[in-house]
Amino acid sequence: ARVIATDASAEQIARAPAHPGIEYRVATAEASGLPQACADLVTVAQALHWFEHDAFWREVSRVLRPGGVVAAWTYGRCVPDDEPVRAIIRRWYAEITGPYWPPSRVHVDSGYRTIPFPFAEFDGPVLEVRARFTLAGLVGYAGTWSATVRMREAQGRDPLPDLAAELAPVWGDPDLPRAMRWPLAMRAGRSA
Repeated sequence: ARVIATDASAEQIARAPAHPGIEYRVATAEASGLPQACADLVTVAQALHWFEHDAFWREVSRVLRPGGVVAAWTYGRCVPDDEPVRAIIRRWYAEITGPYWPPSRVHVDSGYRTIPFPFAEFDGPVLEVRARFTLAGLVGYAGTWSATVRMREAQGRDPLPDLAAELAPVWGDPDLPRAMRWPLAMRAGRSA
C-alpha cells in the first residue's frame, strides 16, 4: 500500500515517475532516514554491488520489522536468442570490454553470491527480463555498460561502431527486432 523509494542521486529521484503510492527520497542505502522497524520489505534492484555491505545490512536490520523480507536482484550479460548474436555479445562482454568492468562487477556476474548475506535465506522466484532490440537498439544498449563507458574514456574513441560492424553480417535486416533476455539472480531472506 505504501512504498518509500530512495536513491542517493537527486537527479534519479527527480526523474522518477509520479505515483500516488510512492514517496521518493534522496538517501543513501546505508542511511535511509527511515524509522526503526517500519518496513515489511526492503528491495534492491541492480545496485547491491555498489553499496558498503556491512553498513547496508545494519540499516536493513534496523528498518525491517521482525519477519520482514529483504530481496536483492541483479542481471548480468544480455543473452540474445540467436546463437551467432549471442556469441558476439558474450565475447564483447568478456573480452573486449571485460578489462574495463569495475571490480564490483564480480558480484553481478556471481548473481550476488560473493556478497555476504546475513539473513535467513530462501529461494525467490525464477525471473528474467525480456525485450526485443533492433541492431541499433542492441548496440545502443551496449553503449550504456559501465565497461563500455570506461573503455571509451580510456581509448579516446567510441568502440560501438566496431560492435555494430561485427554484428551486422549475422543480424541481417538491421530493423528486424531480435529477442533478448536477462536472467535475474536474486538473494532473498527474512529478518529474525
